[in-house]
Amino acid sequence: MKLYRFITGPDDSEFCHRVTQALNKGWELSGSPSLTFDAERGRTMCGQAVTKDVPGDYTLDMKLGDY
Repeated sequence: MKLYRFITGPDDSEFCHRVTQALNKGWELSGSPSLTFDAERGRTMCGQAVTKDVPGDYTLDMKLGDY
């Protein structure tokens, strides 16, 4: 089965570390990153989709971050 996650957060090193951690756990980038400006908080927000092929069947109670 193919799993999908969309990692989001402020445009900072922590966001980069979260994406790097996912890549090192076998997730692959899916498409380009997205950026938007949160005017209320005065900061840029990032998002990056990642996917991963794993054995088994999908269920709604899966915690995707554990894969």
